[in-house]
Formats: sequence, C-alpha cells, structure tokens
Amino acid sequence: MKMAKKPVLFMLLFTALILLIILIMQPLQILYFREKIAVLFPKGIIALEQRNLLFIIQALMLVVIIPVYALTFIFSWIYRSSNPNGKYDPDLVDNTIAEYIWWGIPCVMVLIVSLLTWVKTYELDPYRPIESNNKEMTIQVVALQWKWLFIYPEEQIASLNFVQFPKDIPVRFEITADAPMNSFWIPHLGGQIYAMPKMKTVLNLIANEEGDFRGSSANISGEGFAGMTFIARASSEEQYKQWIQSGKQASKTLDLQEYGLLAAPSQNNPVEIFQLKDMGLFDQIVNKYMHPQKKE
Repeated sequence: MKMAKKPVLFMLLFTALILLIILIMQPLQILYFREKIAVLFPKGIIALEQRNLLFIIQALMLVVIIPVYALTFIFSWIYRSSNPNGKYDPDLVDNTIAEYIWWGIPCVMVLIVSLLTWVKTYELDPYRPIESNNKEMTIQVVALQWKWLFIYPEEQIASLNFVQFPKDIPVRFEITADAPMNSFWIPHLGGQIYAMPKMKTVLNLIANEEGDFRGSSANISGEGFAGMTFIARASSEEQYKQWIQSGKQASKTLDLQEYGLLAAPSQNNPVEIFQLKDMGLFDQIVNKYMHPQKKE
C-alpha cells in the first residue's frame, strides 16, 4: 500500500513545482521584455485604462482558475486509491451548499463582467472625445499599400510613415484606407481601429509621456504587411511647432495628382514630409469610391 501512495505524492509535487516555475517565470519574462510589450507599459491614459481592464479580467479569471487547481490537488490526494478514508459519496450532487457554490459563483461572475462591459464600453469608446483642458487636434490617416499617410489639415502639411503631436494634447485620428482594409494601432497609446475604403473611422488618443512609439498595421494586408510600420512621436509643444514649421518649408508638395503617384503600392518607404496643397484631399480619398449622384 505504501508503494502505491508514493507515485501520487510525487506526481502532485512535480506538478506543483512546474506550476510554481511558470508563475515565477511569467513576471520575469514581462520585466525582461518590457520594451517590446507595449500593451502592459502604456504611455497614455487610454492605453492605461485598457491595461487596467485587462488586469481586472485576468483577476476575475483567477477567481475561477486558482480554486480549480487547488481542488484538483486536494481531490487527487483525498481520493487516491491508497486512502481508505476517501469515501465516495454519490449523493453529493444534491448537497445544498455545493449547489449554491457551482451555480452562485458563475452567476455573480457573469453579473460582474456584464456591468464591467457596460461601463467600460462607454468609457473607452474610441469615438468619444478625451476630456482635457487642452484643445483637441485632428490628424487624418490614410492606410495605403504598404505605408501610412498622415494629413494635418489645420497645419497644411502631410507626412509619410511618421506622425508627431504634443504631449498631453488629445488627438482625434480620422482614419480611412485607399487600399485593402487595414487596422491602425499605436500599442503604447491605445487599441486598434479598422481603416476601410470609402469609410471614415475615428480614434481618440493622448500621450502623457514624451517619446517615440511604434505604430503598425494590426491587420494582415498582403506582401508588405510586415514593413507597414510608422513612428508616433510625442514631443513638447515647442518641438512640435518646430517640426510643423519644417514641414511648411518642405520641398515636396502633396495634391491630388501627387497623391495618385504616392498611393501606388510600395514597401519599406522612408519617412517623408510634404506641404499640403489640397485641403480637401482626405475627403476626396474617402469619396473617390462613391457612386456619383444621378442628375434628375
């Protein structure tokens, strides 16, 4: 009987050791790769709220997972074949306390998740303007093959694969595509939103720290997808104004004709900056796929 008892004990100890190693390794991996895990180390209030929501959901999952693992070890030990006291009770299914536990806990969890979803869906609506004492700025974004065009309608400049804005200024991104459907994402600042031809989507973000943040496509879009990245730079107000001034003095200009050449499929394009000569360029890109109205 003693020999039958040891394998169960060793198996439980070995499993517990593996779980312990996994639990220790996960936070160490996160700290080691923190520069590459932007979602867990946000640089803006929107990304911070989304990160906190992720932590809350994980905590709710652990409310279920931890007892399940604990009970797995407990039941494996109590009901092992070598334990004469491990009594089998087929009537446990009618136990009132047990019924309250395995029906009550899931109901409470569903209620909590429902309330959380209701509140956070409103708070983190990408179309909802960010409350701030600073004036909001607008940047128009066009997803091309395989590059990103940023248009500053008020500043009358445009840039390719590079976007800059001041720290602590709410930014309203108006997004469309002149290529297959794509997805605009700056992980340090917030979640992604889709970019689609003949449609305009909106994403409100803010950077609360200065720095260069990686932006990318979050939707596989063909051959050049891997290189479809851009730099999102949050800077001081003074540095932003200097960059805008350099854009207004750029040698290259962008109007509808030049845009037609720029929109041709290409990969790994360098950063470029243009003087914007056509203030309605973004609207023309959105409307180019619309059917013309028939004259009555």
